[in-house]
Amino acid sequence: MDAELIFSQVANFGFPVVLSWYLLVRMESKLDKLTESIATLNSSIAAK
Repeated sequence: MDAELIFSQVANFGFPVVLSWYLLVRMESKLDKLTESIATLNSSIAAK
């Protein structure tokens, strides 16, 4: 394999993979907070 081909493949596929990983990691904490909020809302509604 040619080095230029390898660098091209890393540039084409590496960036989207890293970007997707970063967005998923950031979104995980927001999903955890959303889950907690829904549980709190559910218990609040059940108490009434």
